[in-house]
Amino acid sequence: MMLFDHMENAYRSLRSNRARSILTTLGIAIGVGSVVTILALATGVTSVIDRQIEALDGNLAVVRPGLLAKDPNAITSPVAQNSFSTSSLTEADVEAIQKIDSVDSVAPIMTIDGRLTADNHVVTHNVVVATTPSFTSVSQLPVRDGQFIDNITDKDTAVIGSQLAIDLFGTDKPIGRTFVLRDQRFTVIGILKQTNDPINYNNIDFDHAAIVSLEAGKTFHQGRAQIQQINVRSKGTTDIGSVAKAISDTLSQTHLGEDDFSVASGKDIARPTSKLFTSLAQVMVSIAAISLLVGGIGIMNIMLVGVAERTREIGIRKAVGASNANIVWQFLMESLMISLLGGALGYFLGYIAAFVISTFLYFAPSFTWNTVAAALAMSVGTGVVFGLYPALRASRKDTIESLRQYH
Repeated sequence: MMLFDHMENAYRSLRSNRARSILTTLGIAIGVGSVVTILALATGVTSVIDRQIEALDGNLAVVRPGLLAKDPNAITSPVAQNSFSTSSLTEADVEAIQKIDSVDSVAPIMTIDGRLTADNHVVTHNVVVATTPSFTSVSQLPVRDGQFIDNITDKDTAVIGSQLAIDLFGTDKPIGRTFVLRDQRFTVIGILKQTNDPINYNNIDFDHAAIVSLEAGKTFHQGRAQIQQINVRSKGTTDIGSVAKAISDTLSQTHLGEDDFSVASGKDIARPTSKLFTSLAQVMVSIAAISLLVGGIGIMNIMLVGVAERTREIGIRKAVGASNANIVWQFLMESLMISLLGGALGYFLGYIAAFVISTFLYFAPSFTWNTVAAALAMSVGTGVVFGLYPALRASRKDTIESLRQYH
């Protein structure tokens, strides 16, 4: 009953100073909303890749060079890092993996940097991928028009993304037309289906990419394959964990025991990308938390003003038997009510802001119970931390001195 009395008194006190209470609540709402928006977008990014892995029926394993996997820059710009380091993966590794009984198909990925030119059009910000015909089946990459590269087509043929086709040729149907990469001419034989998914476990935006054969890609590296990733698809009835272990054991032998590669399967495939965006989210949340700190200071300010204005009320309550604990709970309840109202409002504002921002991005925000718990924890924590000092100050007022106050 005492708790309900404190809640009723807190409501009356806040209602008597509506403008001041609303402004303080908005301060908390802005802080909580900023954090919720960032958490929702960060969770949305990581869930995108998780859904991609699940769509492949859980039978995909990815082999990456150990050196590259340790550098978060490789997530966002694998081509840039290739300019300064040599991959530890070779064509011999691809052949060794293919010989494993539980492996169905293998597709190496080699990225090439360069300008594409066609009909006086030049496209620079794109990725050229050199791979094998099995790549489309391993990664389930759909072809909209034409065909994918195979062992019959000439090595000077290419498959390009739908957006690259428009940027390079001004049309989405450029099959049969040619483009030049590093003085080598390629004929377009296929157009990929638009994915609108630049964030994926291959770290390649296929809407803006061109795909050529591995043999053609090797000509740009003096006949050697600079493989950045190997995608492995297991047979349907085989546990992917056992396949990953078999791959790791096989490569350990071919690499003479050197731990210069990593094998990931299931949700572990998305872990490097998740770590990157989690780190970015942590930095952004820290910055957004500053506005929450400002909101907390606003709560402390309004509570201290309230204590000063209600000194005589405090004296009367203590004179009729209210304990120091009762006074603390009375003012602490006001602080918690402000912070909880601001937290609830901030959660919904963050929810709306995240969806508005996502309209300019390639992924939707994701809201989990962790986000709800974070919003609740921030609200309660702010209310307690910044409301405790004014509440203690009110409880320590002398009864006689308080009764002498008339304002």
